[in-house]
Amino acid sequence: MKNQQPIGFIDSGVGGLTVVKEVMKQLPNENIIYLGDTARCPYGPRSTEEVITFTWQMVDFLLKKDIKMLVIACNTATAAALESIKEKLLIPVVGVILPGTRAAVKATKNGRIGVIGTKGTVASGSYKRAIQEKVPEIKVISLACPKFVSIVESNQYHTSVAKKIVSESLFSLRRQHLDTLILGCTHYPLLRPIIQNVMGETVTLIDSGAETIGEVSMLLDYFSIANKKNPQARRAFYTTGSTLLFNEIANDWLAPENVDSKQVILGGEK
Repeated sequence: MKNQQPIGFIDSGVGGLTVVKEVMKQLPNENIIYLGDTARCPYGPRSTEEVITFTWQMVDFLLKKDIKMLVIACNTATAAALESIKEKLLIPVVGVILPGTRAAVKATKNGRIGVIGTKGTVASGSYKRAIQEKVPEIKVISLACPKFVSIVESNQYHTSVAKKIVSESLFSLRRQHLDTLILGCTHYPLLRPIIQNVMGETVTLIDSGAETIGEVSMLLDYFSIANKKNPQARRAFYTTGSTLLFNEIANDWLAPENVDSKQVILGGEK
């Protein structure tokens, strides 16, 4: 039955696990297949053409697993490839940018929203464009934080090194009088406590990945493909890089889920 088919999630690395965590919490009956392209992470500095190619390689892998819905749990890939993928696939496809912008517009009181993300996401202007299409008067201040992904992928997000890098990276944003900050990369929620501490409690942090789950839930109901009765949901995890490091991060973030990932090779490129 289509309802029992898994939802597929793709990301440049482990960041999309923050989205999976929300699915497990809000939609516990859904079967899940996750693929993280950790061998070629980060995507942020890569060209748009490369990101599109790598994203399609991940999509093709998951399509062979008979997924019923695709979640592009990567802001860089969403910005580069979402529209072309939606046009070509016959299943629902969800990105992480629009849900994040909607939540930020709703949250802001002073009309000053910050966006932090990879170089690719910030350069695309996707968040600023989406926000100002809704409310042109809102001031959007974007900042690329390329070091954040490396901190997470190397499993250093609990360390003093992470605190130092986050503090230094966000220094300029602290003087922008923001009341809302979008975490425009699904890796960044793993750094959320540090980011919140640096920005202060008066700044509302928007997790673009977590906001996406509302859209996933809505589409599952709309297409009548929600898995309503499934006490033993199946969850499979794949990575193009080290399974040891992937499992270490995944088991820390998704506890008590016992993650035992498998390695796959995509496209023959590293």
